[in-house]
Amino acid sequence: MSIVNSYRSIRAAKYIRLSRDDGDDRESESVENQRDIIDNYILGHKELFDAGEYVDDGFTGTNFDRPGFQRMLKDIEDGKINCIITKDLSRFGRDHIDTGYYLERYLPAKAIRYIAIGDNVDTSKSDGLQFLTFKLSFNDYYAQDISNKIKSVKQRKIEKGEYQAGIPPYGYKKDTEIKNHLVPDEYSSQIVKEIFDMYINKGMSTIKIADELNRREILPPAVYLKIPTYIKRKSVNPSRKICVA
Repeated sequence: MSIVNSYRSIRAAKYIRLSRDDGDDRESESVENQRDIIDNYILGHKELFDAGEYVDDGFTGTNFDRPGFQRMLKDIEDGKINCIITKDLSRFGRDHIDTGYYLERYLPAKAIRYIAIGDNVDTSKSDGLQFLTFKLSFNDYYAQDISNKIKSVKQRKIEKGEYQAGIPPYGYKKDTEIKNHLVPDEYSSQIVKEIFDMYINKGMSTIKIADELNRREILPPAVYLKIPTYIKRKSVNPSRKICVA
């Protein structure tokens, strides 16, 4: 063990979480910003040793089904860490009941110290959990309030006819001038019209339509839209032709 680490006996896990669903400010709550704050805290406390980083970018704090958090729990069970540090309490979790379970029951049972820098929470101190219940309740309320506001905004956009998904459906493309607006795609919209004509007016089955499009070497929608796809090694459709279920 190096001289630098000889007095750093507490193996601290840096836990970082970020989610727009929680109303997080992407700049102030960025992964880089959280990491810098925790790193500086560890450097300023000689008993702490950086034992690894666990990041959940894009995962809500209202549940704990997060890959980084679950990996951290496994390392706790394996005895690799005995302390968890977050920028603030909301990074750990926003659900009152589940967050309370981990902080008040699970971590103490495993002798795991928890530090929330911004909220001045340190379970190794007698007053470390003094305002924990209040803070958990506030974070829970905040998460629910943000969720309701996001749903309300999305509902208003839907009512105004604004498109919400990321990739437009086959036959359309995003309008370059109007945000959240779709316009017909010159190429694929004609294919959609032909498929409709073959099915409705010509009475062709879906299999015959697929055969016809394959004969003409028409790209499948996923390929045309450049949507990442996974094809098994022994795929029944190795040429990536149009097929039907």
